[in-house]
Amino acid sequence: MSELLHLDLLKKGRVLLAFSGGVDSSALFHLLLKNNIQFDIAHVNYHTRPSSDEEEQSAIALAHQHNLQCHTHSCRLGGANFEHRAREERYRFFGYLMKKHHYTYLLTAHQLNDRLEWLMMQMCRGSGLPEILGIRSHDTREGIEILRPLLEWDRDSIETYLDEHKIPHHIDESNADERYTRNAFRHRYSAPMMREYRDAIRRSFRYLEEDNSSLIEPMNFIEVDSFAYAHNPPNIRSLVVGIDTFFKQYQGYLLSQHDKEALKRGGEHIIGRHTVVSIEGKYTFIAPYEPNVVMDKGFREECRKLKVGVKLRGYLYGTPEAMSIIRLLKGGLELPRFD
Repeated sequence: MSELLHLDLLKKGRVLLAFSGGVDSSALFHLLLKNNIQFDIAHVNYHTRPSSDEEEQSAIALAHQHNLQCHTHSCRLGGANFEHRAREERYRFFGYLMKKHHYTYLLTAHQLNDRLEWLMMQMCRGSGLPEILGIRSHDTREGIEILRPLLEWDRDSIETYLDEHKIPHHIDESNADERYTRNAFRHRYSAPMMREYRDAIRRSFRYLEEDNSSLIEPMNFIEVDSFAYAHNPPNIRSLVVGIDTFFKQYQGYLLSQHDKEALKRGGEHIIGRHTVVSIEGKYTFIAPYEPNVVMDKGFREECRKLKVGVKLRGYLYGTPEAMSIIRLLKGGLELPRFD
């Protein structure tokens, strides 16, 4: 393979490549050059290995060689659950760069093997179709548009491309450490399957994406400051996926399985001790959770008549604009939709 996904989008916007200097991002770097895409790179140094500083300097030198900007970030993350905290740290950095320099798209070098590993791990956690397709070629996270142009390339094809074009790259020795769950899945299961069934696996992911698009109706949340609302979709599965997506994209928060099961019952729920989700009739409302607010009798009575959730009322009492939206929606007047 030699083509990149979403090449038309890549040629229209300003692009930032998340660059580690490893196999996948090095291949994507040179494929972007080959296709005359204008881009810069961002590199995060976690200082976890003796070669970390060398890799950072290599990224800077490579960018300079091709007259590109190299944004770097240095951090040391102690404690447990390193993979999760490292992901959160780098996406904070990427988000800062996207806003400051007005990049249109963030590119990551996820490829087909990554996608299969994710699917396997999610299946072992009892996840559904939208979750096992968590790595998509065009996605959004906390307001950042993400493209994954290599998502139909498999690891062997990428390594062959690097060898044929004599492209230097770093090898992350931690990829061999099976104490990391993803590495265990990679070496024991996904790599052998990919070598045997690569083309069929690629086709299956295309079909799964098509099926997911037809089964899951998106929720289009409208935000007013810290308040958000959306029309409820026709089925519970779409509702839970829509709320889960909102929290991932705009709050960087992953709903637990307990949260998802609770949402299926409708009504009000406190997520992460700080946010209330109120599923009421035609609409879902999301707002900061503000307990122990003293409200006047008239306001409480109005909320009762409008059937506004009890946990939502504290925020609404101090936010007239959000309360005016509730009045319109609950009174049967439709606000304009932007979907």
